[in-house]
Amino acid sequence: MNTEKKHILVTGGAGYIGSHTVVALIEKGYTPIIIDDFRNSNKDVILRLEKITNSEIIYFNVACQDTFRLKGVFSQFPIEGIIHFAADKAVGESMEKPLMYFDNNFGSLISMLELAKEFEVKSFVFSSSCTVYGDPKQIPVNEQSPVSYNSPYGFTKKVSEEMIEQFVKSCPIVKATLLRYFNPVGAHESGTIGEEPDGKPNNLLPFITQTAAGVRDELTVFGKDYDTPDGTCIRDYIHVVDLAEAHVAALEMSDSNEVNPKVFNVGTGKGTSVLEMIKAFEKITGKELPYKFGPRRDGDIKEIFANTDKVNKELKWTSRKTIEEAISSSWTFEQYIRELRKEA
Repeated sequence: MNTEKKHILVTGGAGYIGSHTVVALIEKGYTPIIIDDFRNSNKDVILRLEKITNSEIIYFNVACQDTFRLKGVFSQFPIEGIIHFAADKAVGESMEKPLMYFDNNFGSLISMLELAKEFEVKSFVFSSSCTVYGDPKQIPVNEQSPVSYNSPYGFTKKVSEEMIEQFVKSCPIVKATLLRYFNPVGAHESGTIGEEPDGKPNNLLPFITQTAAGVRDELTVFGKDYDTPDGTCIRDYIHVVDLAEAHVAALEMSDSNEVNPKVFNVGTGKGTSVLEMIKAFEKITGKELPYKFGPRRDGDIKEIFANTDKVNKELKWTSRKTIEEAISSSWTFEQYIRELRKEA
């Protein structure tokens, strides 16, 4: 496919997964256009992206629901595809603030679908989640596994998928791909972009790195009595660089006239427990982590990891990077960001 000058709109493009996907797009010859209101990201990510890619980054500080301003962007650039990341995304927070999640996650999706229809955008790649499988009875989960939800966040992903399914029936020119990805970890090899939570982290690895850096006093492991080999939760941790490449692969095949929308699990097919992650970090870095066990957390499930047969076969994509690479790059990024914030 000739990708030169193909403009791809990336909502939430300054965020964790979005920023890595912007790098992957540029590496493949696309021209990404970032839409981000920086509510969950830092504006200096743009400068870091420009250094990594040696490119000028096109971005607009605008919310997805601001359709008036976004129409100007769509009128200015011939948008060939949309990758929609912009959403609130923490399970625990969604339990406390469900209405905020409904407003932002549904509202932003509706706006982007309206724009996709009006401007006849050919490809729409949606950032979904393995949370749509709820608390699965069988592991690993495949794309035919029963869909449910265990939190308001999971509910927004499940309903958003259904909204897209209904939308493309009325607007078949838009070919949609739903990527149900598992637990993103790691950072870019440069160590200058990575997961940079605003305040207390919701995800395991940034909490580990912040604890090791002295930002947090200790790590809390939520639950030690799950029916797993070591009593802690098991997740499928996928390197964010691999995940970014999956979005590009989805973009390149979403102009097919077959099933619409297409659905793919994006993971490694392997589960790793919380304690295994802690021990791996200690081994790789030589740093001992202070941690304690706490009660189970609302919305958490015992175990989930992916069956990746479909994405391996149809997208010709497979995860390549290891847990060790993810941990090492995350620690490099943590040290970088501490120094950066200190200088600021």
